[in-house]
Amino acid sequence: MREALLTAMGNAVHEVRKWPQKEVRIFHHNDSDGLTSGAILTTAFERAGFKVQRSCLEKPYPKLLHKIYEQTGGLIIFADFAGRIAPLLSELNRGRNLTLILDHHVAEAATDPMVHNLDPDLYGLKGDRDISGSTTCYLFAKALDTANDDLAHIAAIGAVGDEFFVDGCLAGENRYAAKEAVNQGKLEIQKDETGERYFLQTAKKPVACDQLGAYLDTLGAAGYYQNGPDMGIRVCLEGACAESDRMLKKLQAVQHKAFEKEISKIQSEGLKKTANIQWFHVENRFAPMGVKMIGVFCDAIKNSETVDKHRYVAGYQIIPNEIPGFGPIEFNEVKISMRVSAQMEAEIRANKKMGLNILLPEATNKLGGFSDACHSLTAATTVAIGKEEDLIQEMEKILENQA
Repeated sequence: MREALLTAMGNAVHEVRKWPQKEVRIFHHNDSDGLTSGAILTTAFERAGFKVQRSCLEKPYPKLLHKIYEQTGGLIIFADFAGRIAPLLSELNRGRNLTLILDHHVAEAATDPMVHNLDPDLYGLKGDRDISGSTTCYLFAKALDTANDDLAHIAAIGAVGDEFFVDGCLAGENRYAAKEAVNQGKLEIQKDETGERYFLQTAKKPVACDQLGAYLDTLGAAGYYQNGPDMGIRVCLEGACAESDRMLKKLQAVQHKAFEKEISKIQSEGLKKTANIQWFHVENRFAPMGVKMIGVFCDAIKNSETVDKHRYVAGYQIIPNEIPGFGPIEFNEVKISMRVSAQMEAEIRANKKMGLNILLPEATNKLGGFSDACHSLTAATTVAIGKEEDLIQEMEKILENQA
Protein backbone atom coordinates (compact mmCIF):
# COMPACT_ATOMS: atom_id res chain seq x y z
CA MET A 1 0.00 0.00 0.00
CA ARG A 2 2.59 2.55 1.11
CA GLU A 3 5.08 1.59 -1.58
CA ALA A 4 2.47 1.86 -4.32
CA LEU A 5 1.50 5.34 -3.11
CA LEU A 6 5.14 6.46 -2.97
CA THR A 7 5.72 5.10 -6.47
CA ALA A 8 2.74 7.08 -7.77
CA MET A 9 4.06 10.17 -6.04
CA GLY A 10 7.48 9.61 -7.59
CA ASN A 11 5.88 9.42 -11.04
CA ALA A 12 4.00 12.66 -10.39
CA VAL A 13 7.19 14.37 -9.21
CA HIS A 14 8.87 13.31 -12.47
CA GLU A 15 6.08 15.07 -14.39
CA VAL A 16 6.40 18.16 -12.19
CA ARG A 17 10.16 18.40 -12.76
CA LYS A 18 9.85 18.32 -16.54
CA TRP A 19 6.88 20.72 -16.59
CA PRO A 20 7.98 23.83 -18.57
CA GLN A 21 6.23 26.40 -16.36
CA LYS A 22 7.76 26.99 -12.93
CA GLU A 23 4.52 28.30 -11.51
CA VAL A 24 2.02 26.39 -9.42
CA ARG A 25 -1.50 27.11 -8.16
CA ILE A 26 -2.19 25.43 -4.81
CA PHE A 27 -5.75 25.11 -3.51
CA HIS A 28 -6.17 23.84 0.04
CA HIS A 29 -8.85 23.43 2.70
CA ASN A 30 -9.38 25.88 5.59
CA ASP A 31 -9.19 23.64 8.67
CA SER A 32 -6.02 22.75 10.57
CA ASP A 33 -5.29 19.81 8.26
CA GLY A 34 -5.84 21.96 5.18
CA LEU A 35 -3.77 24.87 6.45
CA THR A 36 -0.84 22.63 7.37
CA SER A 37 -1.16 20.98 3.95
CA GLY A 38 -0.99 24.40 2.30
CA ALA A 39 2.02 25.39 4.41
CA ILE A 40 3.93 22.20 3.52
CA LEU A 41 3.28 22.46 -0.21
CA THR A 42 3.99 26.19 -0.38
CA THR A 43 7.35 25.68 1.34
CA ALA A 44 8.29 22.64 -0.76
CA PHE A 45 7.52 24.30 -4.09
CA GLU A 46 9.14 27.61 -3.19
CA ARG A 47 12.28 25.70 -2.23
CA ALA A 48 12.12 23.98 -5.63
CA GLY A 49 12.14 27.36 -7.37
CA PHE A 50 8.44 27.61 -8.23
CA LYS A 51 6.36 30.75 -8.07
CA VAL A 52 3.44 29.79 -5.83
CA GLN A 53 -0.09 31.16 -6.05
CA ARG A 54 -1.99 29.78 -3.04
CA SER A 55 -5.75 29.90 -2.45
CA CYS A 56 -7.75 28.61 0.51
CA LEU A 57 -11.17 27.14 -0.28
CA GLU A 58 -13.94 25.84 1.96
CA LYS A 59 -14.86 23.39 -0.80
CA PRO A 60 -13.83 22.90 -4.44
CA TYR A 61 -17.22 24.07 -5.69
CA PRO A 62 -17.96 23.11 -9.33
CA LYS A 63 -18.66 26.73 -10.33
CA LEU A 64 -15.23 27.66 -9.02
CA LEU A 65 -13.56 24.69 -10.70
CA HIS A 66 -14.89 25.84 -14.07
CA LYS A 67 -13.12 29.17 -13.52
CA ILE A 68 -9.89 27.47 -12.46
CA TYR A 69 -9.86 25.25 -15.54
CA GLU A 70 -10.29 28.10 -17.99
CA GLN A 71 -6.48 28.09 -18.12
CA THR A 72 -4.22 25.83 -20.19
CA GLY A 73 -0.65 24.72 -19.50
CA GLY A 74 -0.77 25.20 -15.75
CA LEU A 75 0.31 23.16 -12.75
CA ILE A 76 -2.65 22.83 -10.36
CA ILE A 77 -2.68 21.13 -6.96
CA PHE A 78 -5.60 20.36 -4.65
CA ALA A 79 -4.79 19.56 -1.02
CA ASP A 80 -7.07 18.03 1.63
CA PHE A 81 -10.00 17.80 -0.77
CA ALA A 82 -10.96 16.75 -4.34
CA GLY A 83 -10.14 13.03 -4.08
CA ARG A 84 -13.73 12.06 -4.82
CA ILE A 85 -14.10 14.48 -7.74
CA ALA A 86 -11.12 13.31 -9.80
CA PRO A 87 -13.50 12.29 -12.64
CA LEU A 88 -14.95 15.82 -12.70
CA LEU A 89 -11.47 17.37 -12.71
CA SER A 90 -10.52 15.01 -15.54
CA GLU A 91 -13.54 16.14 -17.55
CA LEU A 92 -12.72 19.81 -16.99
CA ASN A 93 -9.01 19.42 -17.63
CA ARG A 94 -9.04 17.30 -20.81
CA GLY A 95 -5.26 16.95 -20.84
CA ARG A 96 -4.61 20.70 -20.77
CA ASN A 97 -3.00 21.11 -17.32
CA LEU A 98 -0.93 18.97 -14.96
CA THR A 99 -3.18 18.40 -11.94
CA LEU A 100 -2.24 16.72 -8.66
CA ILE A 101 -4.71 15.70 -5.95
CA LEU A 102 -3.24 15.29 -2.45
CA ASP A 103 -6.32 14.41 -0.45
CA HIS A 104 -7.10 11.69 2.13
CA HIS A 105 -10.88 11.36 1.91
CA VAL A 106 -12.79 8.65 0.04
CA ALA A 107 -11.60 8.89 -3.57
CA GLU A 108 -12.33 7.94 -7.16
CA ALA A 109 -9.79 7.34 -9.90
CA ALA A 110 -9.01 10.03 -12.49
CA THR A 111 -9.84 9.42 -16.14
CA ASP A 112 -7.36 11.95 -17.56
CA PRO A 113 -3.67 10.85 -17.47
CA MET A 114 -2.76 14.47 -16.74
CA VAL A 115 -4.73 14.30 -13.48
CA HIS A 116 -2.75 12.41 -10.84
CA ASN A 117 -5.02 11.39 -7.98
CA LEU A 118 -2.56 10.69 -5.16
CA ASP A 119 -5.26 10.19 -2.55
CA PRO A 120 -4.06 7.34 -0.26
CA ASP A 121 -7.61 5.96 -0.20
CA LEU A 122 -6.90 4.58 -3.69
CA TYR A 123 -3.90 2.73 -2.27
CA GLY A 124 -5.58 1.04 0.68
CA LEU A 125 -4.86 3.65 3.37
CA LYS A 126 -7.72 5.06 5.43
CA GLY A 127 -8.01 8.82 5.73
CA ASP A 128 -9.86 8.59 9.03
CA ARG A 129 -7.22 6.35 10.58
CA ASP A 130 -3.88 6.08 8.77
CA ILE A 131 -3.14 9.36 7.07
CA SER A 132 -4.17 13.01 7.10
CA GLY A 133 -4.11 15.50 4.26
CA SER A 134 -1.04 17.11 5.81
CA THR A 135 0.83 13.80 5.98
CA THR A 136 -0.12 13.06 2.37
CA CYS A 137 1.35 16.43 1.37
CA TYR A 138 4.40 15.75 3.52
CA LEU A 139 5.08 12.44 1.75
CA PHE A 140 4.80 14.24 -1.59
CA ALA A 141 7.11 17.04 -0.39
CA LYS A 142 9.73 14.43 0.54
CA ALA A 143 9.32 12.80 -2.87
CA LEU A 144 10.00 16.21 -4.39
CA ASP A 145 13.12 16.66 -2.24
CA THR A 146 14.22 14.58 0.75
CA ALA A 147 15.41 17.80 2.42
CA ASN A 148 11.73 18.54 3.04
CA ASP A 149 11.78 16.00 5.87
CA ASP A 150 12.19 19.02 8.15
CA LEU A 151 8.45 19.65 7.61
CA ALA A 152 7.43 16.50 9.52
CA HIS A 153 6.27 18.48 12.57
CA ILE A 154 3.80 20.47 10.42
CA ALA A 155 2.35 17.21 9.12
CA ALA A 156 1.97 15.99 12.71
CA ILE A 157 0.12 19.17 13.71
CA GLY A 158 -2.36 18.64 10.89
CA ALA A 159 -2.83 14.97 11.77
CA VAL A 160 -3.54 15.77 15.43
CA GLY A 161 -5.84 18.62 14.40
CA ASP A 162 -7.90 16.23 12.25
CA GLU A 163 -8.53 14.14 15.39
CA PHE A 164 -8.40 10.67 13.88
CA PHE A 165 -6.67 8.39 16.38
CA VAL A 166 -6.48 4.69 17.16
CA ASP A 167 -6.79 4.08 20.90
CA GLY A 168 -5.90 7.73 21.49
CA CYS A 169 -2.72 7.61 19.39
CA LEU A 170 -1.70 8.64 15.88
CA ALA A 171 -1.44 5.59 13.64
CA GLY A 172 -0.06 4.58 10.26
CA GLU A 173 1.64 7.26 8.19
CA ASN A 174 0.60 9.95 10.68
CA ARG A 175 2.61 8.19 13.36
CA TYR A 176 5.52 7.82 10.96
CA ALA A 177 5.59 11.61 10.41
CA ALA A 178 5.27 12.28 14.14
CA LYS A 179 8.17 9.94 14.92
CA GLU A 180 10.33 11.72 12.33
CA ALA A 181 9.55 15.04 14.04
CA VAL A 182 10.46 13.49 17.41
CA ASN A 183 13.80 12.31 16.02
CA GLN A 184 14.44 15.85 14.78
CA GLY A 185 13.79 17.27 18.25
CA LYS A 186 10.73 19.21 17.07
CA LEU A 187 8.04 17.10 18.70
CA GLU A 188 7.54 15.32 22.01
CA ILE A 189 5.07 12.50 22.65
CA GLN A 190 3.68 12.09 26.15
CA LYS A 191 1.46 9.23 27.28
CA ASP A 192 -1.72 9.96 29.23
CA GLU A 193 -4.78 8.06 30.44
CA THR A 194 -6.49 8.23 27.02
CA GLY A 195 -3.48 7.47 24.82
CA GLU A 196 -0.94 10.10 23.83
CA ARG A 197 -0.54 13.86 23.56
CA TYR A 198 1.79 15.59 21.15
CA PHE A 199 3.78 18.73 21.92
CA LEU A 200 5.56 20.99 19.45
CA GLN A 201 8.95 22.02 20.80
CA THR A 202 9.46 25.79 20.48
CA ALA A 203 12.08 28.24 21.71
CA LYS A 204 9.73 29.50 24.43
CA LYS A 205 7.84 26.42 25.67
CA PRO A 206 6.20 23.23 24.38
CA VAL A 207 2.88 23.80 22.63
CA ALA A 208 0.19 21.10 22.68
CA CYS A 209 -0.61 20.12 19.09
CA ASP A 210 -4.30 19.60 19.84
CA GLN A 211 -4.49 23.19 21.09
CA LEU A 212 -2.53 24.43 18.08
CA GLY A 213 -4.89 22.50 15.82
CA ALA A 214 -7.88 24.21 17.42
CA TYR A 215 -6.06 27.55 17.03
CA LEU A 216 -5.66 26.94 13.29
CA ASP A 217 -9.24 25.69 12.92
CA THR A 218 -10.55 28.95 14.34
CA LEU A 219 -8.35 31.12 12.13
CA GLY A 220 -9.25 29.19 9.01
CA ALA A 221 -12.96 28.58 9.61
CA ALA A 222 -14.26 31.42 11.75
CA GLY A 223 -11.85 33.80 10.03
CA TYR A 224 -12.29 32.54 6.48
CA TYR A 225 -13.68 35.85 5.18
CA GLN A 226 -11.31 37.93 7.34
CA ASN A 227 -7.85 36.76 6.13
CA GLY A 228 -7.74 34.05 8.78
CA PRO A 229 -6.29 31.35 6.47
CA ASP A 230 -3.31 33.52 5.54
CA MET A 231 -2.63 34.08 9.22
CA GLY A 232 -2.99 30.34 9.78
CA ILE A 233 -0.33 29.55 7.17
CA ARG A 234 1.95 32.07 8.85
CA VAL A 235 1.39 30.38 12.23
CA CYS A 236 2.22 26.99 10.70
CA LEU A 237 5.54 28.25 9.39
CA GLU A 238 6.57 30.85 11.98
CA GLY A 239 4.57 30.07 15.09
CA ALA A 240 1.90 32.09 16.89
CA CYS A 241 2.53 35.78 17.56
CA ALA A 242 0.79 38.73 19.19
CA GLU A 243 -1.01 39.57 15.96
CA SER A 244 -2.36 36.05 15.49
CA ASP A 245 -3.34 35.90 19.17
CA ARG A 246 -5.38 39.09 18.78
CA MET A 247 -7.11 37.74 15.68
CA LEU A 248 -7.84 34.46 17.45
CA LYS A 249 -9.36 36.19 20.48
CA LYS A 250 -11.62 38.31 18.29
CA LEU A 251 -12.78 35.31 16.25
CA GLN A 252 -13.37 33.21 19.36
CA ALA A 253 -15.66 35.92 20.73
CA VAL A 254 -17.69 35.98 17.50
CA GLN A 255 -17.90 32.18 17.46
CA HIS A 256 -18.89 31.93 21.13
CA LYS A 257 -21.68 34.46 20.74
CA ALA A 258 -23.08 32.79 17.61
CA PHE A 259 -22.89 29.29 19.12
CA GLU A 260 -24.51 30.34 22.38
CA LYS A 261 -27.44 31.89 20.51
CA GLU A 262 -27.88 28.78 18.36
CA ILE A 263 -27.72 26.41 21.32
CA SER A 264 -30.38 28.48 23.10
CA LYS A 265 -32.54 28.35 19.98
CA ILE A 266 -32.20 24.55 19.75
CA GLN A 267 -32.93 24.12 23.45
CA SER A 268 -36.04 26.26 23.08
CA GLU A 269 -37.38 24.91 19.78
CA GLY A 270 -35.76 21.49 19.61
CA LEU A 271 -34.24 19.72 16.61
CA LYS A 272 -36.28 18.54 13.66
CA LYS A 273 -36.38 14.74 13.69
CA THR A 274 -37.08 11.90 11.32
CA ALA A 275 -36.67 8.18 12.01
CA ASN A 276 -32.86 8.22 11.92
CA ILE A 277 -31.79 11.86 11.57
CA GLN A 278 -32.01 15.02 13.68
CA TRP A 279 -31.33 18.32 11.98
CA PHE A 280 -31.40 22.11 12.12
CA HIS A 281 -30.70 25.10 9.87
CA VAL A 282 -28.68 28.17 10.92
CA GLU A 283 -29.40 29.96 7.59
CA ASN A 284 -27.09 33.05 7.70
CA ARG A 285 -26.83 33.33 11.48
CA PHE A 286 -23.16 32.27 11.58
CA ALA A 287 -22.05 35.11 9.26
CA PRO A 288 -19.42 36.54 8.88
CA MET A 289 -17.82 33.19 9.71
CA GLY A 290 -17.27 30.60 6.97
CA VAL A 291 -19.50 27.60 6.30
CA LYS A 292 -16.95 25.27 7.88
CA MET A 293 -18.51 26.49 11.13
CA ILE A 294 -21.63 24.38 10.67
CA GLY A 295 -19.44 21.30 11.03
CA VAL A 296 -17.66 22.80 14.03
CA PHE A 297 -21.03 23.45 15.65
CA CYS A 298 -22.23 19.90 14.95
CA ASP A 299 -19.04 18.65 16.63
CA ALA A 300 -19.79 20.86 19.64
CA ILE A 301 -23.30 19.47 20.18
CA LYS A 302 -23.09 15.85 18.97
CA ASN A 303 -22.60 14.43 22.47
CA SER A 304 -24.67 17.02 24.36
CA GLU A 305 -27.92 16.38 26.21
CA THR A 306 -29.77 18.23 23.45
CA VAL A 307 -28.94 15.49 20.94
CA ASP A 308 -30.43 12.01 20.58
CA LYS A 309 -27.38 9.72 20.66
CA HIS A 310 -29.10 7.20 18.36
CA ARG A 311 -29.74 9.58 15.43
CA TYR A 312 -27.34 11.13 12.92
CA VAL A 313 -26.79 14.88 13.48
CA ALA A 314 -27.15 17.23 10.49
CA GLY A 315 -26.84 21.00 10.24
CA TYR A 316 -27.38 23.37 7.30
CA GLN A 317 -25.78 26.75 6.57
CA ILE A 318 -26.31 28.99 3.53
CA ILE A 319 -23.17 29.39 1.40
CA PRO A 320 -22.26 33.07 0.83
CA ASN A 321 -22.13 34.12 -2.83
CA GLU A 322 -18.48 35.10 -2.56
CA ILE A 323 -15.09 33.37 -2.43
CA PRO A 324 -12.07 35.31 -1.06
CA GLY A 325 -9.69 35.96 -3.91
CA PHE A 326 -12.30 35.15 -6.57
CA GLY A 327 -15.00 37.72 -5.88
CA PRO A 328 -18.76 37.21 -6.31
CA ILE A 329 -19.98 33.77 -7.42
CA GLU A 330 -23.69 33.02 -7.31
CA PHE A 331 -24.21 29.68 -5.58
CA ASN A 332 -27.76 29.67 -4.19
CA GLU A 333 -26.78 26.56 -2.25
CA VAL A 334 -26.58 25.33 1.31
CA LYS A 335 -23.91 23.24 2.95
CA ILE A 336 -24.92 20.30 5.09
CA SER A 337 -22.51 18.92 7.69
CA MET A 338 -23.16 15.66 9.50
CA ARG A 339 -21.69 14.14 12.65
CA VAL A 340 -22.44 11.22 14.99
CA SER A 341 -22.39 10.70 18.74
CA ALA A 342 -19.67 8.64 20.42
CA GLN A 343 -22.14 5.77 20.68
CA MET A 344 -22.94 5.84 16.96
CA GLU A 345 -19.25 6.21 16.13
CA ALA A 346 -18.61 2.84 17.76
CA GLU A 347 -21.50 1.31 15.81
CA ILE A 348 -20.21 2.69 12.50
CA ARG A 349 -16.69 1.43 13.18
CA ALA A 350 -18.19 -2.00 13.94
CA ASN A 351 -20.18 -1.87 10.65
CA LYS A 352 -23.48 -1.89 12.53
CA LYS A 353 -24.50 1.53 11.17
CA MET A 354 -24.01 3.07 7.74
CA GLY A 355 -21.05 5.44 7.50
CA LEU A 356 -21.62 9.06 6.50
CA ASN A 357 -19.19 8.64 3.60
CA ILE A 358 -21.79 6.37 1.98
CA LEU A 359 -25.06 7.83 3.24
CA LEU A 360 -24.65 11.54 2.56
CA PRO A 361 -22.95 11.49 -0.89
CA GLU A 362 -25.42 8.93 -2.24
CA ALA A 363 -28.41 11.03 -1.16
CA THR A 364 -26.78 14.25 -2.36
CA ASN A 365 -26.06 12.86 -5.80
CA LYS A 366 -29.73 11.89 -6.22
CA LEU A 367 -30.64 15.57 -5.82
CA GLY A 368 -27.94 16.84 -8.17
CA GLY A 369 -25.86 18.25 -5.31
CA PHE A 370 -22.10 18.29 -4.86
CA SER A 371 -20.20 15.83 -2.68
CA ASP A 372 -16.47 15.69 -2.13
CA ALA A 373 -14.67 15.36 1.20
CA CYS A 374 -16.52 12.76 3.28
CA HIS A 375 -15.35 10.41 6.04
CA SER A 376 -17.37 7.68 7.72
CA LEU A 377 -17.81 9.77 10.90
CA THR A 378 -17.80 13.30 9.45
CA ALA A 379 -19.19 14.43 6.12
CA ALA A 380 -20.34 17.51 4.26
CA THR A 381 -21.97 18.16 0.88
CA THR A 382 -23.98 20.93 -0.80
CA VAL A 383 -27.45 21.09 -2.35
CA ALA A 384 -29.63 23.82 -3.82
CA ILE A 385 -31.48 26.06 -1.38
CA GLY A 386 -34.94 24.60 -0.88
CA LYS A 387 -33.75 20.97 -1.13
CA GLU A 388 -32.95 20.59 2.58
CA GLU A 389 -35.93 18.47 3.58
CA ASP A 390 -35.67 16.47 0.34
CA LEU A 391 -32.11 15.52 1.23
CA ILE A 392 -33.14 14.31 4.68
CA GLN A 393 -35.86 12.19 3.11
CA GLU A 394 -33.46 10.73 0.54
CA MET A 395 -31.16 9.65 3.36
CA GLU A 396 -34.07 8.07 5.20
CA LYS A 397 -34.97 6.09 2.05
CA ILE A 398 -31.39 4.81 1.80
CA LEU A 399 -31.37 3.76 5.46
CA GLU A 400 -34.78 2.12 5.13
CA ASN A 401 -33.63 0.10 2.11
CA GLN A 402 -30.54 -1.04 4.00
CA ALA A 403 -32.53 -2.27 7.01
